[in-house]
Amino acid sequence: MHCQPDYKHKVYIWLKNTQTCLLCDESTQTAECVCTACESQLPWLTEHCEVCALPLPMDGLICGQCQRQPPAFKQVVAPFTFSFPVDTMITRFKHQARWPLGHLLGRLLGQHLRHRLDNAELSRPDCLLPVPMARKRLRERGYNQALMLARWLSEELDIGVDEHLLLRPQETVAQQALDAKTRRRNLLGAFALAPGALVQGRHFALVDDVLTTGATAHSLARLLLSAGARQVDVYCLARTPKPGG
Repeated sequence: MHCQPDYKHKVYIWLKNTQTCLLCDESTQTAECVCTACESQLPWLTEHCEVCALPLPMDGLICGQCQRQPPAFKQVVAPFTFSFPVDTMITRFKHQARWPLGHLLGRLLGQHLRHRLDNAELSRPDCLLPVPMARKRLRERGYNQALMLARWLSEELDIGVDEHLLLRPQETVAQQALDAKTRRRNLLGAFALAPGALVQGRHFALVDDVLTTGATAHSLARLLLSAGARQVDVYCLARTPKPGG
């Protein structure tokens, strides 16, 4: 018994066709949607703080802020600095629903993480947790970019994602226009754990698009550690440089 009809014509296989680069519109000559030249010119994060990934003049250092006030999370992993063209790509993904740009950056983040996990540079988390959005903002935007990234990373790394463990029951002012101190105050009581959440002894990785001051990641990590989590890391697309740096 044949469940497929006879078909003698050529079949279009997406993964075996060359793509057009999303950045320069030239053929990539591969199945990837970014060409080698554009990929090499992206603002890759090199020397950075060992904890919060803040760009620094040399590697192997911990920035002054992390020394004075160590965050609740153990480390931030980000492949890029938040500068052109990655900043524009993230903004268009986040606010204009340009999902192909987000998917491209998510794949590059996944490859970066897989390399570090395979080389034992990172310990493998038990679960990925997207940073939650408040209901009002989610209704306005229509999607949570952190959740989309977490799902893509879950497929790339074969790590489960829990979309419902973290809650954001309180509406807060958007963080972008706030300084570090105000961001921390703005997030007091903003997050909660779902009833019956399994946290004790588990290693989590928070997933978000950009880390700026780290206030959101610190607040969530502190909540998880208080509930018995073993370790909390942060995976994001880009890290902003120090203002004026």
